[in-house]
Amino acid sequence: QVRLVESGGGLVQPGGSLRLSCAASGSIFRLLSMAWHRQVPGKQRELVAVISSGRSTNYADSVKGRFTISRDNAKNTVYLQMNSLKVEDTAVYYCNAGPPWSSWGQGTQVTVSS
Repeated sequence: QVRLVESGGGLVQPGGSLRLSCAASGSIFRLLSMAWHRQVPGKQRELVAVISSGRSTNYADSVKGRFTISRDNAKNTVYLQMNSLKVEDTAVYYCNAGPPWSSWGQGTQVTVSS
């Protein structure tokens, strides 16, 4: 099981930027696809972005053009650069590794508010 630790969340004004990081344990990071999800209380967890081991990326329509997922295999870390943040981006952000997609981090809170 891969251990994942997210960081980088915080409070930011609308239109601002944040970069989230997710550090992974183990030697198989480079073989895994990595994903960022987010969850608002009372709602289902939402897939935000995915990056494959080959660095192919996919994004939710709601974040396309604003968020960028990337990875640094030398650091066992995946990033989520979030620009032009909106109030509706407020959520707890989680990273996830797979297959088999059973490893989750503890989450990091992102709050977008004026």
